[in-house]
Amino acid sequence: MDTTASSLPLSGYRVLDLTIARAGPTAVRLLADWGADVTRLEAPPPKDRGSVTGRRRGSDEQNLHRNKRSLCVDLKTPEGAEVLDRLIARSDVVVENFRSVVKDRLGLNYEQLRARNPRIILASISGFGQDGPYAGRPGVDQIVQGMSGLSSVTGEPGRGPVRAGIAISDTTAGMFLGQGILLALLHRERTGQGQWVHTSLIEGMLNKLDFQAARYTVNGEVPGQEGNAHPTQVPMGTFEASDGQVNICASTQAMWAGFCRALQATHLADNADYREFAGRVQHRRRLDAEINAVTRQFTVAELVERLNPAGVPCGPVYDIGQAFEDPQVRHLRMTRPAQHPVLGEVQLIRSPINLSAFPHPERFHHAAPDPGEQTDALLAELGYAPEAIAALRTSGAAA
Repeated sequence: MDTTASSLPLSGYRVLDLTIARAGPTAVRLLADWGADVTRLEAPPPKDRGSVTGRRRGSDEQNLHRNKRSLCVDLKTPEGAEVLDRLIARSDVVVENFRSVVKDRLGLNYEQLRARNPRIILASISGFGQDGPYAGRPGVDQIVQGMSGLSSVTGEPGRGPVRAGIAISDTTAGMFLGQGILLALLHRERTGQGQWVHTSLIEGMLNKLDFQAARYTVNGEVPGQEGNAHPTQVPMGTFEASDGQVNICASTQAMWAGFCRALQATHLADNADYREFAGRVQHRRRLDAEINAVTRQFTVAELVERLNPAGVPCGPVYDIGQAFEDPQVRHLRMTRPAQHPVLGEVQLIRSPINLSAFPHPERFHHAAPDPGEQTDALLAELGYAPEAIAALRTSGAAA
């Protein structure tokens, strides 16, 4: 099946991307990857474009802004405001992460947008929500990792809070906003009405805490750090092999029995303290030490080859390069190429969603554009004549 942009599930929808940083662009990337026509509206870059262009051509922004088109206009000018009005009139979804006062000044709150386009979906993302005592605070990933409690359950016991190694608050909120946009589009298909969809980094992370959060909300228990050990399932964690480390899960009765058989650890199977799950939890520290004594007798490869056929999940601890070179990951083809006019062919991370009716395109439709790369073409689509486009550029309202 031909999976060009025009054949994907979101083809025909127009998205106006007004976001900066990571969370908002993550939401928009979901839509762009599945066929939406995304216009990224950006401020004109400084006369020395080097720093802005350099960032855009870096790996992060190439991966973040692929499959989008870029239009640079100055929204502080009357001409820029008119361009924005024309974009809104033709858009299905507007995605933004402005502070409320900026949103109101630009005419981008939901009531203002709905008055111009009743079918519009406004999608907003913020650090701490659209109202409340912290609504005006700036919010970035690391701050929210700390305030959500994530840092308090990450890392080794007694060694202080540790941030996750990725921008998990940003990407979580972005994924949830993308889901919200899709729900709003489904609702509009039935009713013809748009709506305001919004989430925040703090809401996304509190939800992402999942069972750790429920331990508090249901039982009043405040989880702590467990390092590489699972907080509630025993034994599950990182153990030592003769040539490295592995992650092993043997927390059910069947898995525990399979672990002991596969590694011929009859002394563990016969130990009354470890016979039932409750005993394994009670004696967890001692059990982990005894498991390490067993696993150190095998290489990583031997543990993986013995335990998985026995129904005991076991896997190596990779660095990121090793992860992408793993045979299963290579089989899944988690990257696709995009052609950049300066960088050449770049390998970017594909969407993890697999749809049987829409195989992943063999290539991204286009690499992330330089800021303003499609300004002339997009202004022409909005009805501007060549002389009007030239005037916008001359005045500095467009770039």
